Amino acid sequence: MASEIKDLSKFRNIGIIAHIDAGKTTTSEAILYRTGLKHKISLVKGDDGGATTDWMEQEKERGITITSAAVTTYWKGHKINIIDTPGHIDFTAEVERSLRVLDGAVVVFDGKMGVEAQSETVWRQATKYGVPRICFVNKINQIGGDFYKSLDSIHKRLSKNAVAIHLPIGFEKDICGVVDLIDMKAYTYKDYADHELTVGEIPADMLEKAKNARSMLVEEAVQADEALMEKFFNQGEEAITEIELKAALRKRVLDGDFYLVTGGDGRGVIVEKVLDLVADYLPSPLDRDQGQTVGINPKTGEQEIRKASDSEPLTALAFKIASDPFVGKLVFIRVYAGKLTSGSGVLNATTGNKERIGRIVRMFADKREEISEICAGDIAAVVGMKDVTTGTTICDPAHPIHLEDISFPEPPVSIAVEPKTKSDQEKMGLGLSKLAEEDPTFKVHTDEETGQTIISGMGELHLEIIIDRLKKEHNVEANTGAPQVAYRETIRGTAEAQGKHVKQSGGSGQYGDVWVKFEPNEPGKGFEFIDQIKGGVVPQEFRKPVQKGIEETLQGGVIAGYPVVDVKATLYDGSYHDVDSNELAFKLAGSLATKAGIQKANPVLLEPVMKMEITTPEEFMGDVIGDINSRRGRIDSMEDLNGGAKLIKAFCPLANLFGYTSDLRSMSQGRAASTMELHAYEEVPPNVAQEVIEKRNAK
Repeated sequence: MASEIKDLSKFRNIGIIAHIDAGKTTTSEAILYRTGLKHKISLVKGDDGGATTDWMEQEKERGITITSAAVTTYWKGHKINIIDTPGHIDFTAEVERSLRVLDGAVVVFDGKMGVEAQSETVWRQATKYGVPRICFVNKINQIGGDFYKSLDSIHKRLSKNAVAIHLPIGFEKDICGVVDLIDMKAYTYKDYADHELTVGEIPADMLEKAKNARSMLVEEAVQADEALMEKFFNQGEEAITEIELKAALRKRVLDGDFYLVTGGDGRGVIVEKVLDLVADYLPSPLDRDQGQTVGINPKTGEQEIRKASDSEPLTALAFKIASDPFVGKLVFIRVYAGKLTSGSGVLNATTGNKERIGRIVRMFADKREEISEICAGDIAAVVGMKDVTTGTTICDPAHPIHLEDISFPEPPVSIAVEPKTKSDQEKMGLGLSKLAEEDPTFKVHTDEETGQTIISGMGELHLEIIIDRLKKEHNVEANTGAPQVAYRETIRGTAEAQGKHVKQSGGSGQYGDVWVKFEPNEPGKGFEFIDQIKGGVVPQEFRKPVQKGIEETLQGGVIAGYPVVDVKATLYDGSYHDVDSNELAFKLAGSLATKAGIQKANPVLLEPVMKMEITTPEEFMGDVIGDINSRRGRIDSMEDLNGGAKLIKAFCPLANLFGYTSDLRSMSQGRAASTMELHAYEEVPPNVAQEVIEKRNAK
C-alpha cells in the first residue's frame, strides 16, 4: 500500500509557488485528481464548492489562495507532501514559512504573461532557502499562451540556467501534449479531461526542433560529471544512456542553480509529466544538506548535527499554526530527525517548556486522518499544542536543540478597529489574538494614548481579509478606521548625553547616573547596545536596566512617537550611590539619556517605500506614469511585454498608495494591474515630515 512507504529516498516535500492567478491551485487540484485522491477536478472559484486546497470561505469567494494548505498524495511509489501557497504579495509570509521546511518546489508561470512580479519574489525566497526547483509554464493552451516566450522571460528575469525537458506539441488552443526530450517520444491527449496520455512518435514537423533541444539538454547535463563529459566529447551524444542522462540532470537540479522546464494545461492529464519530474528530479529529505539538519544546543551553545533518521533524537519545526473549526488549534510540523509520537513528552526549545503530544493528523487539505507518529522527513499536523508559534523548535527533552528561527518583515499598514457592539469587545480580542497566532505578519496592539485597538498587516487586502475572517469565523462585526502608515524614526548624527535620575524622599532615595553615546546603525540592523564601562563606575547589575530604559524609550519615539530604529547606544560612563542606587533608578537614567541624546543626534522620520510593478496597455502608460509621479513615486524602469503591454517598475511611498488598485482600474478601463511589496524605509522629505509630526502631535 502507498501509505506504507517508509523509504526516505521516496519522500518528496514540495511547494507549488507562483504569481497570483498563474494556476497553482488548479495545478494542485489536477495533481490530486491524477493521483486518485479526488474523483473530479474542482474549480478554484465556482458553484461546486471550490478547490480542495482553498478551504477557507474567503479563498472560495475571491478565488485566491490565502493560507498554505498541506496535502499528502502518492505517485509511482513516491510519497509526496504538497503545500499549495498563496501568490498575492500580501500573503508572501505564507510562502516564506513553507519554503523553510520544503525540500523542493514547482514554480508555476502563467504562459500568457511569463515571469511576473511575484514570480520574482517567490523565486528569490526559494533561492534564499536553497530550494531546488522545476518550472511549469501553465495556460499555454489559452489565447496568448506561449511556452517559448515564457522560457525566454525566465532567462531574462530569473536565470539563464533554465532548460526545456519537454516541448509542447501544438500552439494555443491546439496544444495536445509534449515531446519528452529524455526518451524522445510524444505524449499526447485530446482534451484536459482525458484519463491517460498516449505515447507515440514525435510529429515529423517537430523532429528537428526536438533533436536540437535534446542536444542542448545533454550538453547541460554532462556538466554534472567530468567522466560523463569526457564520454560525451569522445563518443558523442548517442553514447549517453537515458539512465546516465537522468542521473546527471538530477544532480544538476539538486545543486539548486539549474532548472528543468515543462509546460501545458494545468487542469489536465499533462500534470502527470510534472509529477514524473517531481519524482525523478526533486530532492528527498536525504538529498538536502546530505540529509542533515544543523542546530544549536541551547545548554552549551555548540552546533549539533541531526541526520534524517528515525533513530536520531527528535528534531522538528512548527512552521504553521491554523485554527480548525472542528479540532481547534492545528500545528503543522516538519520532522527532520527522530519520531514525533502521539502521547510522548517533548521540549519546546524556543520557550524551554515541556509539553505532551496529543493527536497527530495527516492532512488532506480540509480533511484529516489520525496517525500515531510523524517519522523523520515527513510533514503532518498536531492538535492542541499550547504555546507554540511559527518557527518553534520541538525536540527530545534529553537532547535539546534549537533550529534557525523563521524571520518575518514588520507589517507596514495599520488600521484601528472597534466592535460594533460593546458585548463583542471580548470576542473581538479573542478572535484577533487567534488570528495573530496563526499569522506572524499580522500584529495587534492597543494605542496607549487613545485606547484604540490597532491591527497591522502587509497590505490593504491582508487587513480586509482579517476583518472578514473576524466576522465569519468569530462572529464579530467590526468598524474600521482609515489605513495608517507605520512610520519609523532614526538618527543621522552622533551625540552624547547624560541621564541622571536623583530623587530624595523621607526614606531611601534613588540615584542613577549614566553617559551614553548615540550613533546611527546600519539600515536594517536595528538597535545595538554596547557596554564600554571600565572600572565599575556603573555596577554590572545596573547595566541591563540601563539598556532596558533605552530600548523602551526608543519604542515610544522621540520626535513623533514612532519607534526609533537602527541606533547604536554605547554606555561609557556614569556614577552610582552605595545606598540609593537601584535598577529602577538606572532604567530611568537610561531613558533620560535617550530622550536628550536622540534629540541632539539629528533625528529624522522614515516611511515605508513600496516596490511596484504595473502592467498596462501602452495607450494608458502616460496616465499611469503621471499618476505615480503625483504620488511622490519615482519610475525605475519600463519594459515591453507580450501583446503590446508595458511593464513599469517604480518606487512609491506607501502613504500615497491607499486605494491605488481602484484608481489604476479607473484610469485604464480595468485593463492595468499592479503588485507592490515593501522595498525599504526611506527618509521623509522635510515638508511632508512636518505635516506628519504636526498631525501626530495634535492627537
